[in-house]
Amino acid sequence: MLVLLPPSEGKASSGRGAPLKTESLSLPGLTPAREAVLGELVELCAGDEEKAREVLGLSEGLRGEVAKNAELRSAGARPAGEIYTGVLYDALDLASLDAAAKKRATRSLLVFSGLWGAVRINDRIPSYRCSMGVKLPGIGALGAYWRTPMAAVLPEAAGDGLVLDLRSSAYAAAWKPKGEVAGRTASVRVLHAPTRKVVSHFNKATKGRIVRSLLAAGAAPKGPAELVEALRELGYVVEVEPPKGAGKAWMLDVLVDEIH
Repeated sequence: MLVLLPPSEGKASSGRGAPLKTESLSLPGLTPAREAVLGELVELCAGDEEKAREVLGLSEGLRGEVAKNAELRSAGARPAGEIYTGVLYDALDLASLDAAAKKRATRSLLVFSGLWGAVRINDRIPSYRCSMGVKLPGIGALGAYWRTPMAAVLPEAAGDGLVLDLRSSAYAAAWKPKGEVAGRTASVRVLHAPTRKVVSHFNKATKGRIVRSLLAAGAAPKGPAELVEALRELGYVVEVEPPKGAGKAWMLDVLVDEIH
């Protein structure tokens, strides 16, 4: 099972670990693209601060993120699972999983990123600010930029098992499973049962809990149908929209009564 996650906008501090080595990150086929984005981001943020803040879409209160980006090559690095915070990652709570579940998380979780493309939770990265919606002056829109390198690398990473896609739309733009891989991909929406509406905060928290439940239970669904069965056994209410034709992803709606 490969679980595709969005990153978090807010991130923990880099800490005092050894600096980033892009060649040590998972999915080495993405290294040239990572170096290109990293190089342009560092150059942008080391130059005109106002221009960098505009390009990155940062408010006045986040001005300090520009200086942080300028130091990415020398900043300390920590496992990505410790860097990413926020609602989904708080609910997932990787640190409190037992040893076996943590190993499953290391194998299964892939976090998408405007800067790195995608990383595993044990990849050591510095804290940064660069969403997939950013349009860098030289490279252009990152969502479009990542499509080519991702298309070359992600099918192999997906292997021959289930792909559970929990990304937001901005990050889903960077790689869309196709063909045979799409047929064993399941995307999940979390809906407030009485209204059938998506609630953003609650959506993220529930997705974090879903991943945690699967990891803690040692669930290993081989495809979307098995995933539906596993989620129902774990107590989730799931409605299924079967794929409309070959090479199409499944859509699962997880219904919840309380918004918290």
